[in-house]
Amino acid sequence: MTTKDPELSSQPSPAGSDGHILIVDDDAQIRQLAGKFLREHGHRVTMARDGREMRQVLETAAIDLVLLDIMLPGGNGLDLCKEIRTRSSIPIIMLTARGTETDRIVGLEIGADDYVAKPFNPRELLARINSVLRRTRNQQGAGHEGGGHLLRFEGWSLDTRRRELNDPNGVVVDLSTGEYDLLLTFLELPQRVLTRDQLMDSAKHRMATGFDRAIDIQVSRLRKKLGSDEDGQNMIKTIRGSGYMFVPAVTRA
Repeated sequence: MTTKDPELSSQPSPAGSDGHILIVDDDAQIRQLAGKFLREHGHRVTMARDGREMRQVLETAAIDLVLLDIMLPGGNGLDLCKEIRTRSSIPIIMLTARGTETDRIVGLEIGADDYVAKPFNPRELLARINSVLRRTRNQQGAGHEGGGHLLRFEGWSLDTRRRELNDPNGVVVDLSTGEYDLLLTFLELPQRVLTRDQLMDSAKHRMATGFDRAIDIQVSRLRKKLGSDEDGQNMIKTIRGSGYMFVPAVTRA
């Protein structure tokens, strides 16, 4: 990676940085505005203008969260989100000028953790970033305070200390932050009917106001990743008019 471009190098931020944020946006004004505000509030910031520069940063730096624009030259932010998800569960917040429900649905389906519509309020952006980072760190720290950190079901295991899901063959299955939140909620409350509101509250989702399809989309993604149980049934059962239930028994080790 070249060091001639200052935006590809991490810019200084206050001591005790809260997180390393990668901003991927072709609009220089937005990059500078968001970057300056985030640094002023304790974050370390690196910037990229397109997918090529984003890949360079991800290959060489430890990034805590990607702020990814949906409209980029020579590439699509949704495609880049999907690309990241094939190899990492790093939190992703999408930036979009469209603000349509369709974009949000597609983004969630491919693994985005949240959305912020342009033009955005810098304080709202900061709050969303801090919320996602806080959830991620809480998940990574789970299991260190005592008690078993392995949740097992149907041959699968979720390691809450590593934030890692393994299938019955021991293969790691990548989960977005939202998917992990939802799965952990199901595993902590198995064989109980949970309403969408309960799931939203337990998983501490921070989606756009009124976007009540978020849980349905995350459930659909989890079903695809988990597949069927030994009887060929979905592990997450839809309870018509009520919500969802995680069917398998869960043990903690």
